[in-house]
Amino acid sequence: MKPFNHPVLLTLFSYKTPLQFIGEFKKFYTTANLKQVKALSMTIFIITILIRLIGLIFKEKTVLIINYDEHSLGNWVQMGGALVFYLLSRWALNKRNLNYKIGKTITLLFVIYVLLITLGVSYVVSQHNTKNTLTMFLIGIVTVSLFFSLEYKEIIAISTFIVFVFYFSMVMPKPTFQDQMLNLVASIVLGSILISFSRYSYYFKSQHFVRLKMLEEKTIEIEKLNTQKNEILAFVAHDLRGPINNIEFLSQLLTAEEKAKEEVEMINASAKQAKEIINDLVQAVSPDEPVLNTETIEISAYLDNFIKKWRMNTIREISFKKLDKGLVKINSSKIERVLDNLITNALKFSVDDKPIEVDLLPHGENICIVVKDFGIGIPKPLQKHVFNKFSTSGRKGLKGEKSLGLGLHISKKIVEQHGGKLLMKSKENEGTAFTILLPIV
Repeated sequence: MKPFNHPVLLTLFSYKTPLQFIGEFKKFYTTANLKQVKALSMTIFIITILIRLIGLIFKEKTVLIINYDEHSLGNWVQMGGALVFYLLSRWALNKRNLNYKIGKTITLLFVIYVLLITLGVSYVVSQHNTKNTLTMFLIGIVTVSLFFSLEYKEIIAISTFIVFVFYFSMVMPKPTFQDQMLNLVASIVLGSILISFSRYSYYFKSQHFVRLKMLEEKTIEIEKLNTQKNEILAFVAHDLRGPINNIEFLSQLLTAEEKAKEEVEMINASAKQAKEIINDLVQAVSPDEPVLNTETIEISAYLDNFIKKWRMNTIREISFKKLDKGLVKINSSKIERVLDNLITNALKFSVDDKPIEVDLLPHGENICIVVKDFGIGIPKPLQKHVFNKFSTSGRKGLKGEKSLGLGLHISKKIVEQHGGKLLMKSKENEGTAFTILLPIV
């Protein structure tokens, strides 16, 4: 995760929240802005109430203040406005499904309200020449910039509006030309300060939000990996226990009997099963690609021998349509592993009376090996996940066979190491076809 970079001025004006986070950020800051409206409006309401009470307690001296009537009117406006915005923000926050536009409108109106009442106080205190006393207005600018996250277009529009209000507040008192120019310059400077402060605040709030979301995503990913790790350990503990127990038991039988050809074959099968599970795990988590030793072979004869082995070990019908010839450069044991996995899956997800088809076809500068079944197929939502490591699309076979979710992932890696592709086409309840594309020598 990158550290915060100190933004230059151009960055502040050109910065945009990344698209993948903009929706969540808008939802977040709309709610956050409304909470600020609620808190600030209540603060303003309490302050104006206290000012009104102080005025009533010391009424004889208070009425002697210059422009007392304007101060009194301003106090009522501030008090009433604060109460209205408090009620509006509370109502909006209590809505179950807060409309973004409603929250945004309340926030923008409140920002304008804060700027206008602070400008109004400065205007009255300065005796209608605001440039003389800008303290309250500056407080309003800082408050708006610090507490609210506003989009670039919004703050530009608000700043432009305030500049015009600031300047045209000079129309009624009819100041000299010099005062008019000074107020114009002051209004432009203050508008620029408002924009700059607001963009600076927006930049850091957005950056902070994005980094939190990225951290949240990383945390979820780590939790997912931890879950997968636990699932793998549980799987290995369960599935390796069977083959290893068989090896132990059959070894004990061999020590007691001299003739044990069938038991020896079972030991070999159990050892091979355990070895394949371990190899899958090692290859799946290995960061380095193994060195691929290849040889040029005649693919048709290679597949013919491979299919014959399978026919000897299963009662299922496995048809084979082959080419006359075709040379490919492969690691025969690794490609056999891919084919074993594809045929195992085909048998696992189709009923016993359905055949498995293996076709060898030309395809431009490639050879296609198609392994097709007529089984339950793969549901469309799961198809995009079938080649993922520890795929969540893994399902039990028709006879309850379990899967670690590594076979197709490793098969795809092996085929791609050969410069080829592993493709999949499936339709639910009609079957699945996996196609291996290998370059012709």
